[in-house]
Amino acid sequence: MRSPRSELPQITAEILDRLRQRRPRVHCLTNAVAQTYTANMLLAAGAVPSMTIAAAEIGGFVARADALLINLGTFDAQRRAAALKAIAAARQAGKPWVLDPVFIDRSKPRAAFARALVAKRPSAVRLNAAEFEALAGEKLALGPANGRTRGADPGALARFAAKRRTVVGLTGARDDVHDGSRLIAIANGDPLMAKVTAMGCAGSALVAACLAVEPDAFTATAAALLAFGVAGEIAASRARGPGSFAIEMIDALHKLDRDALMARAKVS
Repeated sequence: MRSPRSELPQITAEILDRLRQRRPRVHCLTNAVAQTYTANMLLAAGAVPSMTIAAAEIGGFVARADALLINLGTFDAQRRAAALKAIAAARQAGKPWVLDPVFIDRSKPRAAFARALVAKRPSAVRLNAAEFEALAGEKLALGPANGRTRGADPGALARFAAKRRTVVGLTGARDDVHDGSRLIAIANGDPLMAKVTAMGCAGSALVAACLAVEPDAFTATAAALLAFGVAGEIAASRARGPGSFAIEMIDALHKLDRDALMARAKVS
């Protein structure tokens, strides 16, 4: 990746251009309450969503998709079986896939299933601090101050990413992306993003969409989180509250351009 700290806004703009030109299909197994919003966010970014979980067809859908999202927000038997079939199809076809281990800090069966999926080598794992601690079995120390925010100590992220050979996208007040050797921190976003159901699910879907057009998983993950954070700031500047923010977020991502990324990016 070309000097990520200084060039990530430019790289992100290029990846968004590729998304809009190629219109990759992202197959999503996601939270039942998140499907519509996630689909609309993918369309706004330039990707095409599909979301079947039917056992008879999911393998074919994933094989013909360009990337896969596995989100554990709805943890029923049908989705667990579908997740295993989808991952097998993605691995056989050489397609990138993202794991979003939602709420594994609140459920031991969910955490055990997430650990089994991590062993299948996702291209990236997008999660929050509590979910990371449940998945890694390791507490996150608070890292040094970085502008207005403080992120996790990179040691735990580096160990996890290197051991599992994946990219970790840890999201919160500051987003930290680590692949075991490279680290980048992104301080964009807005508190309203935590007030809308499916916002995190949509962010993970955007990571998958970027992986569909960018072969370097670290670059794709960092670009997706930067684009998402900048779009969130733009949406918040126009919103009257959480309801209008949800709509403004779709519009902001759809219209996000190089100038906005260059002007607003907070990358270190």
